[in-house]
This record gives sequence, structure tokens and C-alpha cells, in this order.
Amino acid sequence: MQIPADDVKPILTRLRRAHGHLATVIRMLDEGAECEDALTQLAAVDKALRRSGYALVATGLEHCLTTEGPENVDQDKLERLFLSFA
Repeated sequence: MQIPADDVKPILTRLRRAHGHLATVIRMLDEGAECEDALTQLAAVDKALRRSGYALVATGLEHCLTTEGPENVDQDKLERLFLSFA
């Protein structure tokens, strides 16, 4: 299943934000920053990635239901995808 570009845009924005936070964590550790500061940034990366995953699953589910109809959705597959983020 492919999701339309307009629907993926906000997810990509979240992922790019996570990418930036991760680059900051790496730079901080390279420069010998305080552990607490690096962990704060790492928590932001983790949150952004989780939210991106949930948004991707939700967007994909909505797209499947509206374009293919509920009767054509592989419920087991969608459940596995959703639970992979739980």
C-alpha cells in the first residue's frame, strides 16, 4: 500500500525532526556533553519516532479503509503493524 504524498508530509516532518534531534545527541556525545542533556534529547528522538510510527499506521489504516473498503483490508496484517509499535 502506498500512501498519498499529502498524507505522508506530516509524518516526514516528524521524522526529519527526529533526525535532527538524533544528530544533536550524537554531536553532544562526541563533544562530551552532560549525560542528562543528551538523554533529554534522546527522549525527544524516541517520542518523535513513536509518534511517526503511530501516525503512519493510522494514516495507512484510514487510506486502506477509504480507498479499498473495510471488506478488502487484511485485518491481521494491520494488527501486526499496529502492535509492532506497542
